Formats: sequence, structure tokens, C-alpha cells
Amino acid sequence: MFQIIFNELSAAEMSALPKTLQLDLLAEFQILPTDLDNLDKGRFGVIEREGKKLHRYRAKDYRIYFEKRDEGITVHRVLHKNTFRDFLFRSKLPMAEDDQLGKTREFWKLIEQGERTRARKA
Repeated sequence: MFQIIFNELSAAEMSALPKTLQLDLLAEFQILPTDLDNLDKGRFGVIEREGKKLHRYRAKDYRIYFEKRDEGITVHRVLHKNTFRDFLFRSKLPMAEDDQLGKTREFWKLIEQGERTRARKA
């Protein structure tokens, strides 16, 4: 069975949004297992570092960062574009450069935050 799993951090980011916006984002984030094999570059970006690959999906004014797993996908972060723009500005990166983003420690710290949160509670 294909599942979309939100880690603790991304679930908290989603739950902080108004319910109607949550529903809109989830309705727009329609993804099938076959989509993961041939990602549409117009809808998805790919960020890689040291063998780890994340996908970026733009839904309205938000970016959904997720990873492909055997059971489906794990959503790591749900970030508003303005917050993300601020992050990129502080990191001195061009806006549309996923390759550059993949090389920054600060971006990966955002992703790893969710993994550490889950590990501490286990």
C-alpha cells in the first residue's frame, strides 16, 4: 500500500495552517507511485547530497520537501515560500538552484531536524 507519511515536524507545520489551506495543499499534492519514477520537472525539483535525495513540490505558496521510501513517501518539511526565500537570501543562494541548495548545510539541518525529533521521542 502506497502511503504519504508526515514526520512530526512536517505534521506540526501543516497543523499550524488554517484547515482550509491544509485541505487545499493536500488536494494539490496528488502524487502516485508512478509519478515518483518519472517526475515532472515542472512540478518537482530534486535536491541531492551525499547519496540522499529529496524531492521538492510546489503547492500554492508552499514547498513540500519529501523523500521516496519503499512504503511511499515521507514528508520532511512544509515551508511557506516567503520563509524559504528568507532562508535562501540568508544563505546567499539563487532562488531556482536546487543543486546549490543541496550543497548547503543549513538546508539539510532543516530536514534533519524532523529526523532528530522523532528519534528523541522513541
